[in-house]
Amino acid sequence: MLGEEKCQQLADRLVVAERTRETITAITDEYKDITIDDAYQIQLRVIKAKLTDRNRVVGKKIGLTSLAMQNLLGVYEPDYGHLLSNMEVVNGGIIRLGELMQPKVEAEVAFLLKKDLAGPGVSVSDVLRATEAVVPSLEIVDSRVKDWKIKIQDTVADNASSSRFILGGRLTRVDNIDLSLTGLVFRKNGEVLSTAAGAAVLGHPAAAVAWLANKLAEFEITLKAGEVVLSGAFTAAVTPAAGDYFEACFDRLGTATVRFAV
Repeated sequence: MLGEEKCQQLADRLVVAERTRETITAITDEYKDITIDDAYQIQLRVIKAKLTDRNRVVGKKIGLTSLAMQNLLGVYEPDYGHLLSNMEVVNGGIIRLGELMQPKVEAEVAFLLKKDLAGPGVSVSDVLRATEAVVPSLEIVDSRVKDWKIKIQDTVADNASSSRFILGGRLTRVDNIDLSLTGLVFRKNGEVLSTAAGAAVLGHPAAAVAWLANKLAEFEITLKAGEVVLSGAFTAAVTPAAGDYFEACFDRLGTATVRFAV
């Protein structure tokens, strides 16, 4: 274990990197024995440094939900980060690239919770019963680590490489829908980038939320009613350029959109 003092120093380094928009070298280059638990302790300190009266935790995000990404980073489970209120962008809004560092865009289904979810032992059925509605969403991931040269510990420490998120305007109940079969058409400037179904996310997007609730139990954290949970990307992330317009169009769920400017 790195210890509290070192975790705080590394958290401070990440906070400064985001504020100044100057990338840092990977933490794992310097601390080769850092554990994933160490990385989550750093993440918690990063979030604590960002909290204010006007900036609060509004939910969580799940990353590394595809087998391909897990194999790429040599891990066997997803990771998670915190969503803060100042990270939300209105549906159809504009994101200025000058405020970010090296962003990428992902299409996901977001869960809006009406009941608390406390692990361990949370199942897909538990998640669906606790869900008020699902919403189409876009997540903008960004890395404070130079050139995205990261390992799992680096992205976990960096709040799972989170940056911004957009929620679509339509809320859909989960009673009569199989999210594993929900189709996505992901477009940039009107052209189809990729298509996928919800099964790409751990077999079912709710399975990712169940994983999160059970993982959070290790840190004595509960998913709370009213929180938003981004369940993980259906397809590969895409790098935006100024002027790009992205649409995540989900069958029966609706669309989330965002435009990028300089």
